[in-house]
Amino acid sequence: MSSNDIKDGSKKTVGFIVNPIAGMGGAVGLKGTDGKDILEKAVTLGAKPIAPARAETFLSELKRLDEGIRLIVGAGWMGEIEAKNHNFGYKVIGEQKKDTQPEDTVAAAKIITTESVDLLIFCGGDGTARDVLNGVDMQLPVLGVPTGVKMHSGVFAVDPRAAARITSKFLRKQLPLWEAEVMDIDEEAFRHGKVSGRLHGYLLSPYEPRFIQGAKMASPMTENELRNQAAIAIYIIETMNDEVVYVISAGTTTRTMGDLLDEKKTLLGVDIFVNKKIVAKDVNEKQILEVIGDKPAKIVVTPIGGQGFIFGRGNQQISPEVIKKVGKDNVIVIATGNKMKNLKRLKVDTGDPELDAEFTGTIKVITDYKMKQTVPIE
Repeated sequence: MSSNDIKDGSKKTVGFIVNPIAGMGGAVGLKGTDGKDILEKAVTLGAKPIAPARAETFLSELKRLDEGIRLIVGAGWMGEIEAKNHNFGYKVIGEQKKDTQPEDTVAAAKIITTESVDLLIFCGGDGTARDVLNGVDMQLPVLGVPTGVKMHSGVFAVDPRAAARITSKFLRKQLPLWEAEVMDIDEEAFRHGKVSGRLHGYLLSPYEPRFIQGAKMASPMTENELRNQAAIAIYIIETMNDEVVYVISAGTTTRTMGDLLDEKKTLLGVDIFVNKKIVAKDVNEKQILEVIGDKPAKIVVTPIGGQGFIFGRGNQQISPEVIKKVGKDNVIVIATGNKMKNLKRLKVDTGDPELDAEFTGTIKVITDYKMKQTVPIE
């Protein structure tokens, strides 16, 4: 327990759990870090922890909004270190471990349910949300700070700062609760281009529609949708420059580009095209940077249905370093008209707040052959 831990009953108490390995598989193209073998492979490929930094972004913003909060935190890198760095009053639960496992998150969540907290915050992805569900069920409100690779659940804020704003408003009794879906997908199937999702249950969560990312929605494969995808793909292909490296993100619309070029595009990964041919498939951040080198490049992305993210969800291989190297003006966003009907705005959550701020404003989205729509980004 820290020296400045407080016993003032008037102060709000928040549970805080960090999954320190969450998100490490993203930039290296592993589509998750569930399992010891995958984590070891991620480290071998040069993966770096991202959850601690995003946890600290959340705490920094929370401290700015409301200093009258104490924390019940997981030991070591599961929350204690981040809380200490931001001078919160806190109580530590559990024992510090060098290597954490899902059962450590479950155990911490169970203990927190006995600590009379007002809200439990966790930093992780869908796997961590599932672990929290196993420890908490519907016993107390929960909010996720997005730090993973897979984030299909409805319990996540759009980014760490938004999570802090939701927390502050909820503790002031300004927000209602709703039952948020906890979804997860089979990572092994995902790595082979198949989405096998499952609803694991529901968590009570503060509801603030502007700052909650919502669950992912699949695009309906109607005849009109397929024609729209083909029209967009044809337009992009016609405008491709043979001297430019094209970093093509995941999605059914981007896959259509590969089909029309007779190139087998990875559905759930990032591929690189040069001279309208795939030169590297299912690449990670390092490979993207190596292929680009000093050449001109463009990034083609499509927003996630129902969420609107163009960066930071499912395409972490296109990292802040990649985006900066390519340049914001060389980002091409494509989406069918049907998808855009359900998206009032787009979102960016690269993990680099300054880069995210550069995207604030509007962006052109190609929605059909030679047709563009101006869409706000927040």
